Amino acid sequence: MAQVEQKIDKEKFAPAIIDSSKNEEISKPSLSFWQDAWLRVRKNKAAIVSLVIMAIVIIMAFLGPVISGRDGEKQNVPHANLPAKIQGLENISWLPFDGMKTMKNGTEVDAYAQKNVDEYYWFGTDSLGRDLFTRVWEGTQISLYIALLASLLDMFIGVTYGAVSGYFGGRLDNIMQRITEVLSGIPNLVIVILMILVFEPGIISITLALALTGWVTMARVVRAQILKLKQQEFVLASRTLGASNGKIIFKHLLPNMAGVIIINTMFTIPNAIFFEAFLSFIGLGLDSAHASLGTLINEGFKTLRLYPHMMITPAIMISIIMICFNMLADGLRDALDPKMRD
Repeated sequence: MAQVEQKIDKEKFAPAIIDSSKNEEISKPSLSFWQDAWLRVRKNKAAIVSLVIMAIVIIMAFLGPVISGRDGEKQNVPHANLPAKIQGLENISWLPFDGMKTMKNGTEVDAYAQKNVDEYYWFGTDSLGRDLFTRVWEGTQISLYIALLASLLDMFIGVTYGAVSGYFGGRLDNIMQRITEVLSGIPNLVIVILMILVFEPGIISITLALALTGWVTMARVVRAQILKLKQQEFVLASRTLGASNGKIIFKHLLPNMAGVIIINTMFTIPNAIFFEAFLSFIGLGLDSAHASLGTLINEGFKTLRLYPHMMITPAIMISIIMICFNMLADGLRDALDPKMRD
């Protein structure tokens, strides 16, 4: 068979035209570490929903008592033990905001009509006639305050202790780690009870008790990160340029651990809220004059079968706070951990 000759256009052999001005062109915008982390958090729907809910809870913790217009400590015994009743929702039978109360024989009666009350208590009242809507939001304020203060103290003590121990190492590290092992071997509840027995029960004593026992985990995490980072080249360069130990620790090492510190702090907050509620529930926390969510749950538990609304409302609130903080911490962990990158 005769071979068919094909003619190839010479233009196909011409070299490609390359624009050298586009060699340094960046196709995507440059993002900092925190901008990149925020974009990853935004992809986590659970973290965003938790963030929005926590923002609403924090805002309502301060605006709730103002909206109700009632004093959370003012007693009104004739209005005691009223269930929740919200104007506009009282006629919807499947919602628990109609002011109906179940008697011992199983019949339901209108508690507001029974006591001739023409006001609306959105979360009901307690055994002394105090408005639970106001008290729940005031208790949320106190619980969040104790948790945030204890977490900040944990972060300050734990980060400083772990950074010094890991950076200097040697005999100092051995001594400091033996101290942490002794503290971690003592149950937290024992230390907290001793602190409350020495000091009067209150916000400061509970916060100090939580701070004394909660920083050990943070210190160990920071120490482990310091041991890994202090051998890096940028630390050697800083030391060669004459930087002091304090400058190397607080200017070069700790900023590289910001993600780990934030994540551990976020997980500490719900633990502190739960521990404070537990202390108040067993009678070692705050008194009724400074009601936290744990105190309200303790008061409502005593009359759970007769007036369940007194316990259910603060229990739901503390559950929402703990779930949202844990979900938000999970989202931050995924966003700030380089190993989780796409």
